[in-house]
Amino acid sequence: MKTLAVFLCSIGLLALPGYSQDAKQDIKEAGHDTKMAAKNTGHAVAHTTRTTGRKIKHGTKRATHHMAAETEEGAAKVKAKTQ
Repeated sequence: MKTLAVFLCSIGLLALPGYSQDAKQDIKEAGHDTKMAAKNTGHAVAHTTRTTGRKIKHGTKRATHHMAAETEEGAAKVKAKTQ
């Protein structure tokens, strides 16, 4: 009974087309996966660079306005701009 089950399982695995690839196709898929990984990494780096740049710009602008408000001249400038 066990040998019949093992035999039927082995026939089922041989019938699946995804498992019967040759080495050439495996190499092609590995190259494609590597290419997609590189593209995804590039997109992530670009996104992080844009986000970080925006955050730095915002932080610099905020600090500049904060420091300007602390000084007399800066306070007068800020007051003049807000009126």
